[in-house]
Order: sequence, then structure tokens, then C-alpha cells
Amino acid sequence: MISLGNKRRCGTVFILSAVLLSLFILPLKAETVSAGGTSPIVKLVEIRGNKKISKDTVYSRIESKPGTPFSRNTVREDIKRLYAIGYFDDVKVEIEPFEGGVKLIFDLVEKPTIVSLDFQGNKEIETKKLKEQITITSGAIANLSLITDNVRKIVSYYQSEGYWLVKVVPVIREISEDAVALTFQIQEGPKVIISHIDIEGNSAISDRKIKKVMKTREWWIFSFITGSGIYRKEEITRDLQRIRDLYHNNGYIYVAVSEPEITLSEDRKELSLRISISEGDQYRVGELKIKGNTVFSESELLEQVKTAPGRIFDRSALRKDMDRIIDLYMEKGYARANINPLITVNSEEKTVNITLSVSEDGIFRIGRINISGNTKTRDKVIRREMRLDEGDIFNKKLLKRSFQRINNLNYFESVDIIPTPRVDEHLIDIDVEVKEKTTGMLSIGGGYSTIDKFMFMGEVTQANLFGKGLRLRLKTELSSRRKNYNIALQDPWFMDKPISASFSLYNESFEYLDYDKNSTGGSIGFGKELTEYIGGRVIYRLEKVDITDISENASSRIKEQEGEKVTSSISPAIWKDTRDSFLDPTTGSRNALYTTVAGLGGDNYFVKGLFDSIWYFPVIRNTTFSIRGRFGYATGFAGRDLPLYERFYVGGINTVRGLGFGEGGPRNEQDEKIGGNKYFQ
Repeated sequence: MISLGNKRRCGTVFILSAVLLSLFILPLKAETVSAGGTSPIVKLVEIRGNKKISKDTVYSRIESKPGTPFSRNTVREDIKRLYAIGYFDDVKVEIEPFEGGVKLIFDLVEKPTIVSLDFQGNKEIETKKLKEQITITSGAIANLSLITDNVRKIVSYYQSEGYWLVKVVPVIREISEDAVALTFQIQEGPKVIISHIDIEGNSAISDRKIKKVMKTREWWIFSFITGSGIYRKEEITRDLQRIRDLYHNNGYIYVAVSEPEITLSEDRKELSLRISISEGDQYRVGELKIKGNTVFSESELLEQVKTAPGRIFDRSALRKDMDRIIDLYMEKGYARANINPLITVNSEEKTVNITLSVSEDGIFRIGRINISGNTKTRDKVIRREMRLDEGDIFNKKLLKRSFQRINNLNYFESVDIIPTPRVDEHLIDIDVEVKEKTTGMLSIGGGYSTIDKFMFMGEVTQANLFGKGLRLRLKTELSSRRKNYNIALQDPWFMDKPISASFSLYNESFEYLDYDKNSTGGSIGFGKELTEYIGGRVIYRLEKVDITDISENASSRIKEQEGEKVTSSISPAIWKDTRDSFLDPTTGSRNALYTTVAGLGGDNYFVKGLFDSIWYFPVIRNTTFSIRGRFGYATGFAGRDLPLYERFYVGGINTVRGLGFGEGGPRNEQDEKIGGNKYFQ
């Protein structure tokens, strides 16, 4: 329903009359002009009355052009086409003799422009949110179909928020001859919740299982948090398909699910849904065949298939079987391999015979690898993470791994890898589209902890220095008990070789309860990926530690550490990392072995090892379960004891939260936390 002022309504009646009159007069004029037996030529087409709409737009919509024979049918269609644009209230065509032919004059009356847009009556939903839902703005043409479409958008949004009885009426108020104001008058009505969802006709699958696959839920006490209990028509439509899929995956291939029957309560605040189901018979898998395969034998392909004769027919399982077969082909370069399932139903035996028809379509190679979106990061930083090169045989598994590696760089907000086949050449171009994010970070903060008391922290990090993938870190921590200064630089591709290099310098002092420790040192290290998922590194570290201000009540173990000692150590490490993402892993694991051997000169001689293992398992609904274990052992050798500061201490943010530093380990007779040489967590 659209409300108009009286003046506008009268104008509309006049316009319609003018259009009908023009269509009536046009044939008479045309017949007069063409009395000679041949159609005159259109010499000129003139556009009048257009103000906001360009002449080019009008010309592009009409077929009557200069140099073409005049046709009254063509002119009629031109008028219809111009009306279809939605920009005109009136379209008239006049015909005049002109230079041995005719001149067509398209006389147009444009629809007014919406100069203001407003909402009235909305109390529960603010105007800002409503404006986000519509596609009409101030300055748009007052197009009836566009306005009506936006009314539907507003109604749909209200219903998605539970206002099922909302009414929206657009009111158009004339401001001038070519300008109007549009107001959406809204009557929100009460919020309607779903009180009951009733399922009828089901016997093979319980109500509970059916409701479990539905996104639409009944209202309950925590619905204000979960957002459930609201009727949304689009979601209900998807729910009906989810119910059908549930039955199809349990062998009921002829199930019928009705549209929900909706009943509104007397107070118009609650509604109930009734969904009727006709289950039909359950079908099992009869014969299972594969045809069209030449690259792999039937037995090799059947190894990928879990669907088997005698089992209940499961459409989703069959789809996964087909995906596994296609993945097998794509790992061998058959990028356009496809499977067409041919299904024959035996109604008497209640079986489904399945033939998987394979289309292999030849081996594809990698064409061009195009990288775009990187304004700072150099192409080579991205390209070296690709597991496929130009000219290689296409491999879907390696393409997926390429995405993981580029994403794990953590330089980009988004990474898209788009394969584009060139079918005639049997090539696939790969477009790598990235959107860069800020890789530099300046953080300044303060806090309080039971160990450090009041503390100040400052850190500058650049994870992609100069766009080369270099990582620079400058860090300082200051508190009443700790002073820490650290600088570190890492290059994952040292001298453009697949070898990482790292360098660091640090100075740290810490006041423990019974002694003070000051350490100064530096390290240099090199690493390399040994295989796709296995890597290793070796770090040399030189450190000077000075233990001072030992308490008179300290244990003999602590007093033995007094003075300045130098540690010269080498630390080899090896790890296997199969996580799908470093930042937000959902599957895979990381298993690492770290060792340190001190005694390459210096004062300390010890061996220290730590094994760290963490595993990730996807559960349900984007939830991941992880389990982690760590085991360590350290001991001195050559007649030297393990230094106090190289022992294992359990407690704190890096080991067990909720325990203070060292509280999870042994204490001596003076109740001092002395750490241990064995560690398990």
C-alpha cells in the first residue's frame, strides 16, 4: 500500500491518460506517413524532458535509431522498455516529417527524487539498524518496485527479531514537482516467540533427533542469550531441507516433509509450529559398481568408499565417498575429474543400486601463478610458500597445503587461492589473492603480579620487516624485582635460501627472595625444514650469570651458586608440526624435542632435554579439543652440579596457571623453592 497526496494522485491519472492517448494516436500517424507502401526512414531521434537521466541511458534502451525504418511496433516496445527502467512517470512519442523521413520525439516525465528518508513508529529497533537493511537512500528515484522491495526487507528483518506481526507502510509526501519525502510507517506489534514445535507422522526417527538438526528452537529461559525461539521464515525453509537430508541419510529416499502449520495464540504473543512427515520405506544399498575408470583400478577406488551393499543407503556418506575418489584423482593431476552417481531404485526389494560413473578428463599442469593484493610483502615471500610451481602436475593436496603455509605467515587478513582452468591447454592458472594486515605492533602496559609486584612492559614487534618476512622484536620489562631487555632478529630465508637464521641479545636481572640474579647473553642459530612437516635448528648461546646478595638464611645449595659463571651451550632441536593453522588450529599436532648441552668452554657443564607434545581434535560445531604433555630431564656432568637457574620450575603462566612460580615443585628444609631436575606436566 502506498499513500500519495491528492495532487500526486491526480497527476498520475493524467499521465496514464496521456500514455493511452499517445498509443492511440501513434498508429494513425504511422499509417499516414507510410501510405506510399514503404516505411519511412527515421532521420532523427530527439529526447526531451530528461533531467536526471542521461540521454545515453535512454538511447541504450530503445531500438528506434536514426537510419532504421520506422515501425510502430518497435516504438511501442521502446515505450515499454523505458517504463521498465522504473525512472519515468510518463513516456510519450511524437512523430514529425523530417528531411524526407520522420523525426521521433520521446517526451519523458521523470519520477521524482527522494530527498528525505525517515522511519516512524519504530521503538524496539533503532533507525540506524533499519537503514542497514534497506537498499534505498536519499537521492534515489521514487521507484514503486524499489520501495516495495525495501518494505519486504524491513518486514523480514523485524520478523527475524521476533516481531512476526509487524506492518510497514511507505508514505510518499510531495515536496515539489520533482522531489518527494519517503517515510516508512511501522507498526511493530508484540514480540512473538515459538512456544511449541510438534512433529507428526514420524516413527523411524524420534522427535529429539529431528529437532536436533533444526536451527529453529522453542523459546526457553536462555533464549535472550542464544537468540533461539524466534520464527524466521528463511531458517524454517532450511530446516525442512535439513529434516529431508536426515531421512535421506537414513535410507528414507521418498520422505515428504510438509510446510509448517502455524498457530497463533489468542494474545498473539506465542505461536506453535506443526510439521507433518510422511516417511515412506527404508532402502538399503544393493549393487555398487564403478565404471569409466582407467587411471585407478576398481579395487583402488573402492578403498575410498565406505558405502557397501547391504548397508542403509546414506546420501551424505555417498557424497563423501565421491569426494574422496575425486581427491584421489586430483592428487594425480586430474583436476577436472568428476563422478556422476547413477542410482536405480528397486521398490520391491527396497534396495538402491549405485553405479559411480567416472569422468577422468586428462592430466592438468600448473600454468601461471599470479599474486595480487600484496602492497608491502614481496612476491617471493608468498611464492616460496607455494608447494606447486609453474609447470608442475596439479595436486589438490599440495594446493591446500600452500594455502595453509601462506595463512600461517600471519601477514594477511585473508588469503584466497583460486584455480582457473584453461581447458583447451590442460593448464590451471592459480590466482593467489591476499589482503594485508598490520604486522607491526607497539604495546605498552603495566600490571601487578604476586612475583613482580607492580610492573611495566613495552614491546615493539615487526613480523614482516621491509616486506621480506624478517621478524624484529625489541622488548623491555621493568618492575620492583625484574629488569629485562631483549632484542631479537629472525630471517626465515637467510640469503634467500631455505635456511632460517636468528640472532638475539639480552640482559635480565631478577631479585629472588634469597638471592639476586643478573644474566647477560646472546645467541645465534640456524634452522631448516627437513621435510614438509619436519624441521630442526641449532642455537649457540653464550651467557654470563652473576648470583649476588645471598641471604644468610639461604640453603647451602643456593650459597654454592654465588659469584659469576659463564655458560657456553649448544641447543639442537627437532620438531614435527602437522597443525592446519598455527594461530587457530583445529586438527593436527606439534611434537618437539629440545636439548641443551653446556660445556663448550665456560663454567657450567650440564645436559638438559625437554619433550613437548600437543594434539588437536575437531569435535562438533567449530569446537576443538586439545591435549598437551611435557617431559623434561636435566643433569650436570664432569663433576659439576646442575645450576639453580637451569632447573625446572612448575607454576606460573608458562606452566600451571593458578600456582605461583615454583610452587608446583620441591622445596628444601628451609621451605625454599629449589626446582627439580625432572619435570612432567
